[in-house]
Amino acid sequence: MEEIQVDPPQAYEVRIKIICTSLCHTDVTFWKLDSGPLARFPRILGHESVGLVESIGEHVDGFKQGDVVLPVFHPNCEECKDCKSSKSNWCARYANDSISNTRRYGMASRFKDSTGEDIHHFLFVSSFSEYTVVDIAHLVKISPDIPVQKAALLSCGVSTGVGAAWKVANVEEGSTVAVFGLGAVGLAVAEGARLRGAAKIIGVDLNPDKFELGKKFGFTDFVNPTLCGEKKVSEVIKEMTGGGVDYSFECVGLPSILSEAFISTRTGSGKTVMLGMGKHAAPISLGSFDLLSGRTICGSLFGGLKSKLDIPVLVDHYLKKELNLDSFITHELKFQEINKAFELLEEGKSLRCIIWMDK
Repeated sequence: MEEIQVDPPQAYEVRIKIICTSLCHTDVTFWKLDSGPLARFPRILGHESVGLVESIGEHVDGFKQGDVVLPVFHPNCEECKDCKSSKSNWCARYANDSISNTRRYGMASRFKDSTGEDIHHFLFVSSFSEYTVVDIAHLVKISPDIPVQKAALLSCGVSTGVGAAWKVANVEEGSTVAVFGLGAVGLAVAEGARLRGAAKIIGVDLNPDKFELGKKFGFTDFVNPTLCGEKKVSEVIKEMTGGGVDYSFECVGLPSILSEAFISTRTGSGKTVMLGMGKHAAPISLGSFDLLSGRTICGSLFGGLKSKLDIPVLVDHYLKKELNLDSFITHELKFQEINKAFELLEEGKSLRCIIWMDK
């Protein structure tokens, strides 16, 4: 822990007092990077959080001091061609840049250490700090009625999974689903599929402890790859579903698992959604005939959600007691105990750990 300086917000920026934050696998992945343009230190990690508006820069509309806000790593400028389109949640104006510290000011940083040297931002959020500065393209105002620790989950993992089921796959009532990897994103996919009325939701994971937890999110069946004998997981799933699932979701980030998820879907109509991202962005290999025969595959960032439009909808579903957020939180810690949160996640003992700034 050390004291830093957080500069005032510039035009189109907001300075936020973080109330609570949580730890995501993406934070751990970037923490461990030791080469390449994304390996940049010193850096303030953290991107799942909720906070209060402390001050605003020029040309900021729609936000005022005291608003409850959710910073989101994926931009939504609301002005570019893609943001105005219903086809995707890409932001043509900003989303291609994942390197800069600040959205409109390039490598300029709002953080300085005790010697006056710049500290790098992380995914335009940097929530492992009592205060942070975020561009309005990455900020969503939310209802103060939702408990803040539940709201924080919607800034990345849960929205990614639920959105993938709703927006990307468009799971319909009575369909069959397979989810590979039962971390927070995979469980959120199941929650989305459950809310859409899927008839069978199959979870695939090496950890049998995930299976009991998965039932809270709508999983109906489970497959442990180590117990499949000589059969591939795709063969087991095809036997369970009479030919394959309608939708499969890869939530791990391994090319081999993506291939297995793809072949687990029905010939002619099956759809696979890739949500996991491997450390080295390795290429994937798929059978050409499997594609030719009608299966489809696509990727998705932030579950296809447009943050300013769709996060308030998810908040509303929670307030109506439809969306299960409570079961994602397995631990709560003080900010001074943040290293414990990293240990719990790396040991596979936590799903989402809420880190409170003032408790």
